[in-house]
Amino acid sequence: MEQISKLPHVGTTIFTIMGALAKAHNAINLSQGFPDFRMDKKLIDLVTKAMRAGHNQYAPMQGSIALREVIAKKFELLYSSTYHPETEITITAGATQAIFSIISAFIKLNDEVVIFRPAYDCYEPAIELNGGKVISMALESPNFKVDWDAVKSQINNRTKMIIINTPQNPIGTVFSETDMLQLQEITKGTDIIVLSDEVYEHIVFDGEKHQSACLFSDLKSRSFVVASFGKTFHNTGWRIGYCCAPKALMSEFRKVHQFNVFCVNHPMQKALTEYLEKENNYLELSDFYQEKRDSFLSLIKDSRFKFTASKGTYFQLLDYSEITKENDVDFAKRLTIENKLASIPISVFYNTEVNSKILRFCFAKKDETLKRAADILNSL
Repeated sequence: MEQISKLPHVGTTIFTIMGALAKAHNAINLSQGFPDFRMDKKLIDLVTKAMRAGHNQYAPMQGSIALREVIAKKFELLYSSTYHPETEITITAGATQAIFSIISAFIKLNDEVVIFRPAYDCYEPAIELNGGKVISMALESPNFKVDWDAVKSQINNRTKMIIINTPQNPIGTVFSETDMLQLQEITKGTDIIVLSDEVYEHIVFDGEKHQSACLFSDLKSRSFVVASFGKTFHNTGWRIGYCCAPKALMSEFRKVHQFNVFCVNHPMQKALTEYLEKENNYLELSDFYQEKRDSFLSLIKDSRFKFTASKGTYFQLLDYSEITKENDVDFAKRLTIENKLASIPISVFYNTEVNSKILRFCFAKKDETLKRAADILNSL
């Protein structure tokens, strides 16, 4: 019997395509967002300790209370903002699961959801699966600034949610305090939910302060803040994250969460609890990655690529318009096959035809990896 797809336009992701191409051609892989260096052995040892202590059965559905308590302390330390660990914080199977469950809990048929493109690729499929309608706001190179008047013009009684991502993958920009205040003003007095994807909160450069949704009282009252341990502690394969929201919103989220994954890896939660007690394990991350960003850009400063230094995340955009007139997908593939360097074309994050001449490169790599990649870029 012929089956009708619920996601007829979704195919193999660009990450899978470029990852496979990099492997097939033995290319340096700066396409996918994960480090090629090891995580802290202390954290691995803490997982082993938790397993040996017997924490090998189901964790509470909401997550280990000790981990939720230390997360609450982190929000007080960084943002002077309070989330109740029992009712307003939930541990999730990575940020993507949190995002999917938030959308599933609140979006129904014909609800409209505003997203900003280029956008991380998990937002739209979750919206479509739940019968929602995506309202795309395009951010244009080179500044990728949000036109808040244009956003306001799209708001109507069908607008159920606005999704923001700061620092933003794939473009490496950050929302300013002014951006957040304008978002707060637009949503004030409405029933609009804000999903604030903040998985790169600890990777912000040049002395800038991460503008979390929880810093703005009215915005916080309608927002989910989504975070990831994988991005922070160099262990993306662990798939552990969390989300925070006011009690009423979190109660609805947990109705979906409990039938989606129910609970998350228990010994890893125990390990993360102890690891988070030492604040420098995440407070020094911006300096660590800024050094890598600066080193990478210094290595390619004399190349034919044009760039504006990333403001956050561990991604850097490079404009190749002075090198070739090829579209970005074709050039990314050729760069991988012929020059042995894999990247991600930006146009795929728009999900529409755009004349992009920009590739995204991940600099969460060893120094020697970045040097080899730079040598290739400089040769073009």
